[in-house]
Amino acid sequence: MATVDDSSVAATPAVTGEKRGQPKYLQIVESLRASIEAGRYRNGVRLPSEAELVRRFNVSRMTVVKAMQHLQQAGLLTRRTGSGTYASENSGNQKPVFGLLIPDLGQTEIFEPICKGMAASPNAGGHSLSWGHSVAPSANKEDEAEHLCQQYVDQRVSGVFFAPVEFGQRRDQVNRRVLKMLKSARIPVVLLDKCVLDYPARSDYDLVGLDNRRAGYLMTDHLIRQGARQVGFLAIEGSAETVDDRIVGYREACYAHGRELDRRLVLRGDPGDAALLSGAIASHGIDALLCANDHTAALAMRTLLGLGLRIPEDIRIVGIDDVRYAGLLPVPLTTFHQPCLDIGAAALAAMLDRIANPHLPARSILLNGSIVVRESCGAPKA
Repeated sequence: MATVDDSSVAATPAVTGEKRGQPKYLQIVESLRASIEAGRYRNGVRLPSEAELVRRFNVSRMTVVKAMQHLQQAGLLTRRTGSGTYASENSGNQKPVFGLLIPDLGQTEIFEPICKGMAASPNAGGHSLSWGHSVAPSANKEDEAEHLCQQYVDQRVSGVFFAPVEFGQRRDQVNRRVLKMLKSARIPVVLLDKCVLDYPARSDYDLVGLDNRRAGYLMTDHLIRQGARQVGFLAIEGSAETVDDRIVGYREACYAHGRELDRRLVLRGDPGDAALLSGAIASHGIDALLCANDHTAALAMRTLLGLGLRIPEDIRIVGIDDVRYAGLLPVPLTTFHQPCLDIGAAALAAMLDRIANPHLPARSILLNGSIVVRESCGAPKA
């Protein structure tokens, strides 16, 4: 006889949380239905006893009985006298589908391997990922995000992995609308890479990504240990809060090494702006540059070389992400490697856990990476 010891069906007190106006039995129904649809209970698997559900959900026995009757009427459960309650034989025939709501997919390199990590995860069996469809090749990211969201709501997917829109004038409004639509449809959400609110605010959704503060610290520390006297930080205006986290790490490393914390050393602007870079270098004596990401570093490198500066002899430059072309730049780029495959696997695990425990507090799951040393930082060759 198949059975599942699923002690994580719901966290006590599950029914005293976010949906106070909803009948308690319906909250139990939602939690168990989500677990069944996510494949946590396979065909014919025995569910926890009524007594166990009473304890986990902190409700009366009659409330649990009403919830089980509701699921039985929906054809999801089968009750066997003297034996217990089981998932219906056809309850697991349909694979749960998770939507990928990533407007930057195909444009930002980190998301493709993150999705690959989801698909290759040991937890991926019995689930499938939906890549969605763009409005049109020329659609902007804001419109694409809302269009994909509506698709997933119409398809009634089991969950959505959402990488919030980063740039654009309407990004904040669009991100809020997307999450509101998914919440109204009762679709679980796991955020990828970044939150939707600026620190110290925190959204009500799980977040899986890189430990950006640590990445900023380690890259700055690396530059200083290579002999950099004045490290600057370069970011494009309007970047997401992940960049702010990297700036925090950068400042902490400068402080740890006894360096002056000068606001003017944080440059926000176009990395292709020769006047911006040359002016900062001349005014503040910058001899090393930590860029918010590899894309910014690549553009800045082209600008610096165009100014006649030598890398790393005149100025050291490093990035964060370790994209595929980082080692192919005119001066191979030292960078911080994002463990994208592991991020994808952790995101899928977070989604399954969220489905089984819908009333858990929102969590931030931040993974560490590693420094990839190349010529641009001036470190001795291995």
